[in-house]
Amino acid sequence: MPDVRLASPRGKWILLTTVLGSSMAMLDSTVVNVALPRIGQDLDASLAALQWTVNAYMVTLAGLILLGGSLGDRYGRRKIFVLGVVWFAAASLLCGLAPTPGILIAARALQGIGGALLTPGSLALIQASFHPDDRSRAVGLWSGFGGIGAAVGPFLGGWLVAGPGWRWVFLLNVPVALLCAPIALRHVPESTDHRAHGRFDVLGAVLGALALALLTYALIEARAGSVAVALTGAAGLAAAVAFVHVERHRPDPMLPPDIFASRQFTAVNLVTLCVYAAFGGFFFLTALQLQVVAGYSPLAAGTALLPTTALMLLFSSRSGALADRTGPRLPLTVGPLLCAAAMLLMLRVGKGAGYLTDVLPALLVMGAGMVTLVAPLTATVLASVDTARAGLASGINNAAARAAGLLAVAALPLLAGMGPEAYRSPTAFDAAFDRAMPICAGALLVGSAVAFALVRRPAPGCRRPECRTHGNVTAPPLETGRPPG
Repeated sequence: MPDVRLASPRGKWILLTTVLGSSMAMLDSTVVNVALPRIGQDLDASLAALQWTVNAYMVTLAGLILLGGSLGDRYGRRKIFVLGVVWFAAASLLCGLAPTPGILIAARALQGIGGALLTPGSLALIQASFHPDDRSRAVGLWSGFGGIGAAVGPFLGGWLVAGPGWRWVFLLNVPVALLCAPIALRHVPESTDHRAHGRFDVLGAVLGALALALLTYALIEARAGSVAVALTGAAGLAAAVAFVHVERHRPDPMLPPDIFASRQFTAVNLVTLCVYAAFGGFFFLTALQLQVVAGYSPLAAGTALLPTTALMLLFSSRSGALADRTGPRLPLTVGPLLCAAAMLLMLRVGKGAGYLTDVLPALLVMGAGMVTLVAPLTATVLASVDTARAGLASGINNAAARAAGLLAVAALPLLAGMGPEAYRSPTAFDAAFDRAMPICAGALLVGSAVAFALVRRPAPGCRRPECRTHGNVTAPPLETGRPPG
């Protein structure tokens, strides 16, 4: 049984280690969008290259995050966590030194592999190390500090881009890793899961990531209309079909198909796909709109996005408690509607937009919608499966959200008619942005309708989330399975 107490020196070191590790990945997922215009100018990159700067990271992270958690359970959570931290830092260094868009994109894909190793491990280390009486408080502190990191991310990214330069958005991870890894090796106890058995589903993970990568490429390059793009899209669909076939026939699949026998679990993941596709497109395009069209500096654009994350950080735990009393159907229906209204309010953000009159109202409504939605969504995912599969269900939901976001970043510029150089023209980008926001709002309306039609109140006594404070806007929080004890 884990026996480290939170008040002990070792307990504080463990908490610091996990916060540092998870903050690296969380900060990186929120600050890069703010840096995109400067990256494009400095490297003479097309809009497609900027899309890949976001999506290369998301492809490998979404495709491998379930495998990363399994590796930690089998070979040691501390070992895989440290490996992820070092890998992430090395890839970040390569990002910061990248002389061309191609090298930056390749480095971002490597970064995603590191993120897939360290992201599941940070919470798993807490649950495997702390005494049961202290575990919930430790998880609360971890998620709270992580939420603060997510809130600070866009502001920090804007300050770095406007000051030392966009490369420091990535280079900052190196000193954090140099601090985090030695602390983990010295103070964090190693742990494994004795229940872990069977072979790793490496083939499933590779096929899943390959399907996402090929489909993303086809969507981003679809403007060309070439035979190569059509073949790539067909190959992506074939990889997706092969992934489903492999998962249905492996004895130990990464994504067991029978988990979708739960109608509630399937419904909530459909809602997740809709809402996080909209969120992914929204945050990608809004960071560009504020700088390219509204004329904000990187620092001003990063600061402008702070209210959304701050509202989630302050009120997500209360939203979860309210949903426990009302049931998840109401918040999962109303939350997407509020977010859809926010995206329509963003149509007021154009050239010379005022922050208090145009930008802030939309972001406050957006934050209110996300507060209403995210915590109940996570709780419903956990409540829809057996307690023993809670960690798997959470991982699937997290991966689904990231996959939806990356496909939205790939498809939305195409659907909105953005040309390869659109971000260099305020007029062209503003017109495409005005076409994109209603598309995002439409996805949210679909998510709301699915929740209203299919989501029901969970059975009493089901699993509840341990991460009650949440500030990450790119994916719902991860939860592990049964705490070891």
